[in-house]
Amino acid sequence: MSGRILVVDDEVEIRRALRTGLTHHRFDVEAVATGEEALSSAAAWKPDVVLLDLGLPGIDGFTVLTRLREKSRAAVIVLSVMADERDKVRALDLGADDYLVKPFGLEELLARIRAVVRRQAAVAGGAAVVRAGDLEIDLERRQVMVAGREVHLTPTEYELLRYLALHAGKLVTHTILLREVWGAYAVGEAQNTRYVVAQLRRKLGDDPARPKYIATEPGVGYRLRVDSNEIQTPT
Repeated sequence: MSGRILVVDDEVEIRRALRTGLTHHRFDVEAVATGEEALSSAAAWKPDVVLLDLGLPGIDGFTVLTRLREKSRAAVIVLSVMADERDKVRALDLGADDYLVKPFGLEELLARIRAVVRRQAAVAGGAAVVRAGDLEIDLERRQVMVAGREVHLTPTEYELLRYLALHAGKLVTHTILLREVWGAYAVGEAQNTRYVVAQLRRKLGDDPARPKYIATEPGVGYRLRVDSNEIQTPT
């Protein structure tokens, strides 16, 4: 896999380490230290992925993320020492594609990069079928199968699963699910998503203690556990 990656971090050691590691894996890398440089580079260089620290001098990472989402289609993976649940939720709600807490391993970062790049390609190509193990979601036919058996869902259950499938592998917050499935009026009522996810898991045969399909990030949201190779586009 190759592509353009913009690293945004004010620590020179991290910029150097990421440039070396990612270049070794055939990515083109540009590294900057400030939010202002990040926005300028993103506009001129048009990266595929932005690795964004939140604690930047000048314009902070949250502001950079907001402005990137207004003008750029690049995937954004937040790399931050901020492990607080509220920071994760805020970054994801602002449009981050993933969130890694420092310190992290290069192999984990590479896996996250591969996932967001392939997910972008699938969305651009119009993903038709998403599979998570023996769960199959046919987005064109609105059909859900588990181990070859059709599962009948309510409209709300299907719409929630469909949204997770469209963003397969990505952590989706309660706020985003509420807005996309129920509408803006429901934002703040996280119990809606918890109840529907519980119903979905029961129908899919998914053990909440050891989920095969829908993973929970406590206090943040849900992720459809899917290998990026299991997202298929129409032929």
